[in-house]
Amino acid sequence: MKNIFAGLESLGLKGTDKVDVFEEKTEEKAHEQAEHQEKKKEVTEEDLLFEKSYTCPVCDNEFKSKMVRTGKVRLAGADSDLRPKYMGVDALKYDAVLCPKCGYAALNRYFNFIMARQAANIKEQISKTFTYEDKEDKVYDYDDAIMRHKLALLNTVVKNGKNSERAYTCLKPAWLYRGKREMLLQQEEHDKDEVIQLATEEKELLTNAYEGFESAFSREDFPMCGMDQYTLLYLLAELARRIGDNEAAARHVSKVLVGKNVQKRIKDKAVDLKEKLHTHE
Repeated sequence: MKNIFAGLESLGLKGTDKVDVFEEKTEEKAHEQAEHQEKKKEVTEEDLLFEKSYTCPVCDNEFKSKMVRTGKVRLAGADSDLRPKYMGVDALKYDAVLCPKCGYAALNRYFNFIMARQAANIKEQISKTFTYEDKEDKVYDYDDAIMRHKLALLNTVVKNGKNSERAYTCLKPAWLYRGKREMLLQQEEHDKDEVIQLATEEKELLTNAYEGFESAFSREDFPMCGMDQYTLLYLLAELARRIGDNEAAARHVSKVLVGKNVQKRIKDKAVDLKEKLHTHE
C-alpha cells in the first residue's frame, strides 16, 4: 500500500510508511478502560452522601443529617413489596431525620409537617428524657439506621400521626431489617439465630404496616405516601402474603386486576402475585 504520508520525511518525521490510519491504539484504550473501572471501584457509600441542613420544627435547633445524593445513585431493582434497591448504598438507611437536641425524628417526607400540639407532646414525652451522642460516623450502619427509624416511629405515635404515616414508618424499618439480614447472609460465617431474629422483627413491622395501611385506605385521601389507590391495594396484597394471610392477599390483588387505569408496572406485579398465591409460594 502506498505511503499516504510520503513527503513528511522532509520535516524530520520517519517511519510514517508503517502508520495505519485506522489502527486502534489498543494499549492506550485498555489503559483508559482500566482507569475508568478503577474510578468506578473507588466510589464508596460515603461518596454518595451529603450533609443536609435542617431546622427542627419542635425546638428550632439547627443541625445536619446525612442524605443520599439522588443524582448519583442508580436504582438496581425492587422487591415484590416495592422496597427499592440501589447500587452502592441502601438509601433507606438515610430516610429518617433525627434532631440530636430534642429527639424529634420523622421520615424525611414528614419531618417539617408538625402542629404545635404535636410538638408539645413530643417535648413532654420524648425531649424531657432524651439523650443522644452522635458517633460522627461517615456512614450509618444498619443498627444506627434502625434506631433512627424506631425513634421516628415512636414520634409518630406520640404526635398521634395518621395511620398512613404510622404504617409507612413501620414499613421502612422492616425493609432495613431485611437489608441487614441479606447483608449477613452474604457472609460465609453468620449468626443463624440473629438471621432468624431479624426475620421475626421484619415480619412484626410488616404486620403493623399492613394493619395501618388497611385502616387508612378507607379513611384517608389519595395519593397516600406517594401511592395511588391501586398501588396501595397491591402493596396491601403483597404485605398480606408476606405475613401469611393469603385470603386477604387474594382479596386485595383481585381489585387491582379488575381496576381501571392501573399502572402497567403495578398490574404486572399483581399478575405475578396472583400466580404466587395460586402456587402457594
